Amino acid sequence: MQATPRVPDFPRAWAVLQCLREAALARARWNSFIQFLCEVYQTPPQEHQRLVDELLSTGDDWPWVERGKATFVYESTTAQHVALNIDIVNRDPPFEHMVQLEGTSLWYFQRYFERDALLDYMFAVDDPGTPLAQDLDLGRRVERYWRADARNTRSISSNQLRASVLQMPRARPFADWARMRAVPRGRVHMHKMHSAQMGFPSRSLWVYLPPGFSAGDGKRLRLLLVLDGQWAMHILQLPYIVDALIKHGKIQPIAVAMLASGTDDRSSDRYYPMLTSELMPLLAAQHKLEPPALAIAGMSESALAAADVALKNPALYRYLLLLSPPLGAPQHRKLVQTIRQRLQDSPQLPRRIFQAVGRYENEQRFYQPALQLRDILQRRMQYDADLDYRFVELGSGHSLAAFKSILPEAIAHAFSA
Repeated sequence: MQATPRVPDFPRAWAVLQCLREAALARARWNSFIQFLCEVYQTPPQEHQRLVDELLSTGDDWPWVERGKATFVYESTTAQHVALNIDIVNRDPPFEHMVQLEGTSLWYFQRYFERDALLDYMFAVDDPGTPLAQDLDLGRRVERYWRADARNTRSISSNQLRASVLQMPRARPFADWARMRAVPRGRVHMHKMHSAQMGFPSRSLWVYLPPGFSAGDGKRLRLLLVLDGQWAMHILQLPYIVDALIKHGKIQPIAVAMLASGTDDRSSDRYYPMLTSELMPLLAAQHKLEPPALAIAGMSESALAAADVALKNPALYRYLLLLSPPLGAPQHRKLVQTIRQRLQDSPQLPRRIFQAVGRYENEQRFYQPALQLRDILQRRMQYDADLDYRFVELGSGHSLAAFKSILPEAIAHAFSA
């Protein structure tokens, strides 16, 4: 007797698919986090944790951004208190306290942000809440109490510390440049540099050369010198950024020298003789780099050193990239006054200057002095036809995330094809 063919149970299969779809899109049935809370409060207490589990099981990326509002969540059944540590908060410590949904493991916090905000943050779990300025062992405190957001795929790491990144809808791109597999890659050579001028016996130097470059072909490349090269090389992914800019025709091929900085020399007036008499001969000997023009870039305090170097010889340093220099720092008052005076009165400036500051950086140390420098250079550009100046205000604080987001734009301005 022939077996009867089995007819697929289409209603059952359809139900299974629907269940899978609902599980994958559970958050989609709540149009907002407030709607989720409303449902929780209309449900018996014994059902609250089930709704929390449903909300958090979708695999969706957090924070949940709804136009100008972001919702942060943290899950813990043992924490006594949880705070959002974010650099937009002008308090010490910079915490916003999160609320626990009663009877559940969910802690949450909501806030409106500017649509272009790009901010790093962490969760402070059972942190003592004392001022950071008075903490004698801040590193131990960070390691013990602060955590990145495990539900957020956007992060930035430094010195074994990982911070998560909030990216609002109109924020600048925050890409993982190393994951762009189709981009041809240049080569990075590492050296150990000795400097009698600066007084250091050994300092890391990374030299990036673009794809296809050969020292023997006689081609002269423009050169970008980056102070604080340890950040540029690793965390900020500068070689990968330059690869992508070259591949997409945003810049001509360039070479990049990234010199590590020490905490005691970032604004030193010895940078100029060191670069001239020690670094440039090394690059010429090792890589046959004798560039027709130089660019120099600095971040935070090293931006002051970059400005000082470029303004001492603007005929050579034709491109200057300034990312959040502390123009209002009292310890740098004399250097800042010199830089401002040169920018106003020197008969020649670097041909292209790029300046960026974060809207949420310290008002007196960074933000207001940056606007004053912007006004000086914009007035100068009205009568100096050779000056190509660009100022960008980021929706960020003083952070590596901000520097990473603006570096592509800064380099493209200096070296536009």
